[in-house]
Amino acid sequence: MRSIWNGAISFGLVSIPVKLMNATESHAVSFRQIHTEDGGRIRYRKVCELEDREVSQAEIGKAYEDADGSMIPITDEDLSHLPIPTARTIEIVAFVPRERIDPLQMGTAYYLAASGAPAAKPYTLLREALGRSDRVAIAKFALRGRERLGMLRVSGDAIVMHGLLWPDEVRTPEGVAPDAGVTVREQELDLADALMDTLGEIDLDDLHDEYREALEEVIAAKAAGEAPPEAPGPAEPGKVLDLMAALESSVRAARESRGGEGTGTAEVRTLERRERPARRTPKETGGKKSTSTAGKTAAGKTQTRKSTSAARKSTAETDEKTTAKSAKTAHAAHTAKTAKSAKTTKTAQTAKTAKTAQKTPDRSTARKTAAKATAGSTAGKGAAKKTASSRRRGA
Repeated sequence: MRSIWNGAISFGLVSIPVKLMNATESHAVSFRQIHTEDGGRIRYRKVCELEDREVSQAEIGKAYEDADGSMIPITDEDLSHLPIPTARTIEIVAFVPRERIDPLQMGTAYYLAASGAPAAKPYTLLREALGRSDRVAIAKFALRGRERLGMLRVSGDAIVMHGLLWPDEVRTPEGVAPDAGVTVREQELDLADALMDTLGEIDLDDLHDEYREALEEVIAAKAAGEAPPEAPGPAEPGKVLDLMAALESSVRAARESRGGEGTGTAEVRTLERRERPARRTPKETGGKKSTSTAGKTAAGKTQTRKSTSAARKSTAETDEKTTAKSAKTAHAAHTAKTAKSAKTTKTAQTAKTAKTAQKTPDRSTARKTAAKATAGSTAGKGAAKKTASSRRRGA
């Protein structure tokens, strides 16, 4: 690897000569600008405005544009005499836990290589000290005309430096978070945990740039005079009406895609007892997927949505019929009970009337008998009195 900067790491009174090399590279496919009518290249030429001619790279320097538009030339010699100690030095200023570094600040990564045999011993000392302390070093350094902030850490047998943004260069997330008042239920959190457990981990080495591979296929087809491959149609976007249903579907889909592996089985089985069918929503996944697999997945999701809709409609119709039948049965039972109660009441009233009628003649007969007996007794007494009176006269 080619070094882009030479200097030294300042570690207290220890100085470690190092070379700075880019730790990353871009594999993106680049394009050239052409004239669409004839395919000619479009080039940018560097022209001096005063002389109106094209100039070479060797004739180009740096300058600062002042507020009034005037140019103040700045040479490499001017930059080399900057009154800062970090012009050619990576000055370590502190050692902090790696959790203190916000990933938002991390930028370009560089490898630091020991420059020469004398640097091997102090380089190894710093590497082992960083590894044993489980901390990172915060340093200042100057690169490409400005002072920067860096973080040194251990990666394998090498020391890596990440360029960091200054704290005032990181924006605050104002207006990014949703409005307050949104609550999340424990069941939703449990399903989210189950989904994370089901997805599990992945080997980052298995991930690759599918867009770049597809773009290379298009370029190869065009170069061979063939038609470029057709992309699958976009999947129909689903409306997430129920977060719980979407989480359940996501967990089941993740378990099926991984062959039933992973945890979260108990949570899924419990939620599958619910009568309301779950709705599937389109889910984007990273990883290896061919064009045919993506098409089959989109078709399968569409068929699943149709089946789910039909099942929901059938369930609703069955519930409606059952409810109507139960209401009809309950009404008939109520009517029969009312009729029976009325009949019982009528029978009781008839029996009471008959009993009353039976008792009434008996009482009337008794009165008549008593009257006759009274009349007979009175007549007998009168006859006796008359007979006695006649006897007294005859005497």
